[in-house]
Amino acid sequence: MTGSTPAAVVILAAGEGTRMKSATPKVLHRIGGRSLLGHAIAAARATGPLHLAVVVRHERDLVAAHVADVDPGALIADQDEIKGTGRAAECALEHLPRDLTGTVLVTYGDVPLLTGDTLRGLLDSHRESRSAITVMTAEAPDPTGYGRILRDDSGAVVGIVEHKDADERQRAIREINSGIYAFDAATLRDALARVGTDNAQGEKYLTDVLGVARADGRRVSAYPCDDVWQTEGVNDRVQLATLGRILNERQTQRWMRAGVTIVDPATTWIDVDVTIGMDTTLLPATQVLGATTIGRDAVIGPEVTIRDSEIGDGAQVRRAEVHLARVGAGASVGPYSYLRPGTDLGAGGKIGGFVETKNARIGEGAKVPHLTYCGDATIGAGANIGAGTIFANYDGVAKHTTVIGAQSFVGSNSVLIAPVTVGAGAYVAAGSALVADVHPGQIAVARAKQRNIDGWVDRARPGTATAEAARAATRHTGDSGDAAREGA
Repeated sequence: MTGSTPAAVVILAAGEGTRMKSATPKVLHRIGGRSLLGHAIAAARATGPLHLAVVVRHERDLVAAHVADVDPGALIADQDEIKGTGRAAECALEHLPRDLTGTVLVTYGDVPLLTGDTLRGLLDSHRESRSAITVMTAEAPDPTGYGRILRDDSGAVVGIVEHKDADERQRAIREINSGIYAFDAATLRDALARVGTDNAQGEKYLTDVLGVARADGRRVSAYPCDDVWQTEGVNDRVQLATLGRILNERQTQRWMRAGVTIVDPATTWIDVDVTIGMDTTLLPATQVLGATTIGRDAVIGPEVTIRDSEIGDGAQVRRAEVHLARVGAGASVGPYSYLRPGTDLGAGGKIGGFVETKNARIGEGAKVPHLTYCGDATIGAGANIGAGTIFANYDGVAKHTTVIGAQSFVGSNSVLIAPVTVGAGAYVAAGSALVADVHPGQIAVARAKQRNIDGWVDRARPGTATAEAARAATRHTGDSGDAAREGA
């Protein structure tokens, strides 16, 4: 084993998290597009460990299934009825090789802002100091509730005292225990075997390992982290929201420094797995979520939510929701459009105002400009779909597909009753209800003949303002409507 590769990383994720007041295990609550545990696993994997173990207990099956989904290579270690962080670490060691040597990092499943870079820094410091144990510490503006780091006159770490056990002088110490450690594997295994549960809580504490190591004459060091947020855990929904906001601030700053214009970072939310190209602009009230990719020179927003989608170079999306869809280069979407899964808008295409699409492949330069539902459709390049068109794809039992050929034109207020095909270069007259195919170059007119019935208003609506207006217009023009009668 060479370089800064740990022998193992152990993530403690067995706690119940009662203060969350939730049926969902605490470590499965999400910020930035990942679960708290997902963030912890990502940071751990960034160190390149030979082994990664996650300790579980509360809602064991839910948490274990999530770990298997996020990181199939991770080991699941079950904590037994003995409580405490020390026992949790001991249970993890029981799932690791008995002859494991090197450094074991221990971290937590509810510390989402911790980064792989910080863990690598802890690892390097641990090795350079040749310590048996290195504890990550931080300076807290308000250390209330945290364990304090005790040092001797030389600055060496001599112990950790919990807040409730600290005297007045110790409580004035602002250097806190993060609970994140680097251990020599043999030291950790040996010390845990000698740590008991003889305390008020009846728990086996990981902090007691430091006292055992010190008594054995082994070196215990501290690794100060200058970013206290990386040591903050989530215990309730207030802290969840706070850390979510801090994480998002870091995401928006990261992308602005990479060449993305974010007009209002306070109302812009970007998940951690998002990718954004240079010179793209995000306008206020925009959410870019999941594994979304946005190209260069795009304009997104205002009031846009994009999830797990691909937006091409130079595209524009405004006041829209886009989910599992693709928007091609130079295409435009919105306002007030809903692109559902399976939508694929070609380069230079348009999905306009109050349009909903689903499983729709819309070709290069094609337009669906206004007030349309377009589901289960293939629309060829350059085609135009008139306002108010409905792709009637569902017959009550199954979904069917409509195909619109290249450079074809569908008139406004048409209903295309699938399955139906409109050939290339064909027309559908406005107001048609199409039930049969249209061949290339044809025009389809599928609507009833117009009937104008004389005297209907006088007979059906006598005495109304409408009837009076009709009589006045007839007196003025001398037209009783005979010229417009049926058959005229």
